[in-house]
Amino acid sequence: MFAGHFPGDPLVPGVILTEALAQTAGIAAHQENSKTRFLLSAVRQMKFLRPVGPEEKIVLRARKLGEVDQLLQFEVEALVDNQLVAAGQVVLSARQEKL
Repeated sequence: MFAGHFPGDPLVPGVILTEALAQTAGIAAHQENSKTRFLLSAVRQMKFLRPVGPEEKIVLRARKLGEVDQLLQFEVEALVDNQLVAAGQVVLSARQEKL
């Protein structure tokens, strides 16, 4: 995963941080409604504030901002050593699980 990001100075790709934050929002949404599946619909205002190395411990947080119909919006952030390294918003769409 880190081979191309960047040789001799590896870092966690922004797309991996974004996916981890979206998954964190999905876990938070699932805790409210365990019979629903949540899919990533949009990424908004994602900012990467400093590079993250592959050995650094990342703390992920998601806070629900609102819900309209089947769309849930979350504020998300990633921290390393209590320092914000990435932040933004993601939108998830709710989809009822098939039994």
